[in-house]
Amino acid sequence: MPTFKYVAVGAGGGKQAGTIAAPSAISARYELLGRQLQVKSLKERKKFTQIEITKKKIKPIDIANLSRQLSAFLRAGIPIIDAIEAIAQETVSPQLRSMLAELVDQLRAGDPFSEAIAVHSEHFPSYFPGIIRSAELSGQLDVVLEQLAGYIDRDLETRRKIKSALTYPLVLGIMSLVTVVVLIGFVLPKFKEFFEGFDAKLPMTTKLLLDLGGFMGSYGHFVFATFGIIGVLVVLYARSERGHLTRDRLSLRLPVMRDVTRAAVIERFCRILAAMVQAGIPIADSMTAAIDSTDNRVFKKKLVPASERMLRGEGLARPLGETDLFPGMVTQMMRVGEDTGTLDKQLDIAADFYEKELTFKLGKLTALFEPLVIIFMGVVVGFVAIALVQAMYGIYNQGGV
Repeated sequence: MPTFKYVAVGAGGGKQAGTIAAPSAISARYELLGRQLQVKSLKERKKFTQIEITKKKIKPIDIANLSRQLSAFLRAGIPIIDAIEAIAQETVSPQLRSMLAELVDQLRAGDPFSEAIAVHSEHFPSYFPGIIRSAELSGQLDVVLEQLAGYIDRDLETRRKIKSALTYPLVLGIMSLVTVVVLIGFVLPKFKEFFEGFDAKLPMTTKLLLDLGGFMGSYGHFVFATFGIIGVLVVLYARSERGHLTRDRLSLRLPVMRDVTRAAVIERFCRILAAMVQAGIPIADSMTAAIDSTDNRVFKKKLVPASERMLRGEGLARPLGETDLFPGMVTQMMRVGEDTGTLDKQLDIAADFYEKELTFKLGKLTALFEPLVIIFMGVVVGFVAIALVQAMYGIYNQGGV
């Protein structure tokens, strides 16, 4: 029987930690609840042979299909438990099937669908559980599930565009680095042996180049190891909260990249907010979901106070405009939407505009990156060629050939 590690809070408010044996995580959770313990963390303690280096997550496309199918079942009047069981029978993903089985257990035990989703929040977008909770309260679960499926589809399409736009420049950059490594590590040492055989007086550029090749030949493994360690440290720092904030700040300050990031975040914010307003979700919950969807710490830091001002009755357009995060066109459309009762339509228009703007900015970024890489390659190869040709002519003039 599996063993689970838990952290919980007792009736007196004291923190408790320990292990519990149970057939499943759901059974363990309910047994702890029966002991008057409020579960804060519950993880299965696996044997060494069961440890996974990378935890498998459910693919976003599977979450989109799940949302769309659930919406169709609910619209047809089928109970949600029966709907989930029917979907589980047809799914081919073992991770999704396992999660659906646990969702059914939770629903049969009386948990709301939103709380069951929250237990498996690592498989869903950050805004998903909150939106589902609001949809349950408003009785619009089928509508919101369909909208969430459509949004995830659009988000995946946007990500595909970004990956497609950056693939060629990335491949070009990698090939450039490989070329430089081959030149320095393998080509130059051969020429060094050749020149030493003639005891030639070499130009400064050739000496510099050969010294660099010699250094990389002797200490190249230390250089690569150092860069590898630096790369790992950078990745670990980027995954921390402070590193995430630093990364988001840089992405909003670097030329060209700033425009791409801003367009992507604004499109996502407007799209989610429009979907929630259209579904009749309260504006406070809609703003919370939209802010969570941005996945940008700089935006979140400024949008939370703006959301609080909105709740105090200052409206939506004015607080958002004073954050200096949104262009005047977007805030003007929000103001028109508030005055005319068409906020969802105005936000949809803004989201469509910035979706097209994102495609344009990505093309601009790619068009800028490609010539930079080509110029870099030209400078490196040209420098190597000039240095070697100068040395050849030097040897010829000295009568060595």
